[in-house]
Amino acid sequence: MAKQYETAIGLEVHVELATKTKIFCGCSTAFGGAPNTHTCPVCTGMPGALPVLNRQVVNYAVAVGLATNCTIARHCRFDRKNYFYPDNPQNYQISQLYLPICKNGHVDIETPDGTKSVGIHEIHMEEDAGKLIHDAGEDCSLVDYNRSGVPLIEIVSEPDMRSAQEVIAYLEKLRMMIQYLGASDCKLNEGSMRADVNLSVREAGAEELGTRTEMKNLNSFRAITRAIACERARQIALIESGQQVTQETRRWDDAREESCAMRSKEDAQDYRYFPDPDLAPVFVSDAWLAQIRDSQPEFRGEKMARYRQEYAIPEYDIGIITDSKPLADLFEATVAICGQPKKVSNWLMGETLRLLKEKGMDPEDIVFSPANLAKLIGLVDSGAVNTTVAKEVFEAMFAGDIDPEIYVEEKGLRMVSDEGALRNKAEEVVAANPQSVTDYRNGKERAIGFLVGQTMKAMKGKADPGMVNRVLRDLLDEM
Repeated sequence: MAKQYETAIGLEVHVELATKTKIFCGCSTAFGGAPNTHTCPVCTGMPGALPVLNRQVVNYAVAVGLATNCTIARHCRFDRKNYFYPDNPQNYQISQLYLPICKNGHVDIETPDGTKSVGIHEIHMEEDAGKLIHDAGEDCSLVDYNRSGVPLIEIVSEPDMRSAQEVIAYLEKLRMMIQYLGASDCKLNEGSMRADVNLSVREAGAEELGTRTEMKNLNSFRAITRAIACERARQIALIESGQQVTQETRRWDDAREESCAMRSKEDAQDYRYFPDPDLAPVFVSDAWLAQIRDSQPEFRGEKMARYRQEYAIPEYDIGIITDSKPLADLFEATVAICGQPKKVSNWLMGETLRLLKEKGMDPEDIVFSPANLAKLIGLVDSGAVNTTVAKEVFEAMFAGDIDPEIYVEEKGLRMVSDEGALRNKAEEVVAANPQSVTDYRNGKERAIGFLVGQTMKAMKGKADPGMVNRVLRDLLDEM
């Protein structure tokens, strides 16, 4: 009988915090600036430059710690992690080893077997390194220090996850909580959320964990899933061939669907940590902690429960809308204006999500205002525009947050409610389509649909299809 193996997985999740300036200086944290333009003597490691802690970094770290059920350290400090690499201008990284800001928390995830608690070993604050760009054409490497000094929190889990599905559930739960807090946008594609996977394999039923490896360069949930499957298979193959799994750091290549060894796994002594002499210890007072606790938002679970009580919308709609805080905020603000939760939900679940997908956008990229969405719903309700025209107006509103009432007037899209004018167009359509008239008289109901379509076309969509149908039937019955 073949041996059965169990996978033990822990994650080190790095999250770039949504501060406007870096952790120890006043440089911008904006993504995408020209290389080495968001820099100063502090974040480029110039001699004599002294760091000053950004208070908002502590606020965000504590807020995430509270959301993940951690114990908040009232006294913590920063340490220097010494290593020599081109993207590390000081030749050390300021981090927290001995006294991190948060410890001993947990996050509950949903699995096929029910709710599972994943332990949080610690959350610590640190600065990010710069970015190396390897230019194969010029056979050189360039360094961009814009990212150097961007504030991070590192969320270190216990090795409590047993599958890629549990890992993704954990990451999705973390990402949602952090986005609801406003602490980060958690965009994997921009590197504002990055996960290193620590994985080991042991025989099923064994108590001691196997030798773990750490995998880096994982920038999507898809890459994480594939990397876990491949590393599990690689370690099992080594064990079954009588070889030892080496504790090391590996780099995942998503294009080749394989990992390669980068370096043997370091221990803390390799980095020669010591307390940073330029930064004072951090003291989180009772008042400061209470202020952060009181400002915690309504998280998704609480929001879903409230939606069930306040809004008459399906459970499916509630799940989709609350999956994104920007979408939930837009929904609530629009409903507050127009008082029509189901119609607001329909526009968000339908046209909004369709256009976001088509354009490769995220909900936080939406530009149209709740006021304008409410106006559009009002135009449809009043009969000023039909659904077809409303979708055309919505696309323009989605692209540039135009006022739908002004747009309808300027483009001449208001529905024709003059039955006399509508009858005139219907008469022209009937005269031009004698075969369809004959088909209708012979009991072919589809013929009326064709005539309605032709009349709507002649009216340039600016008519109520129901009224068109009625006018045509009246006209045909009179003939």
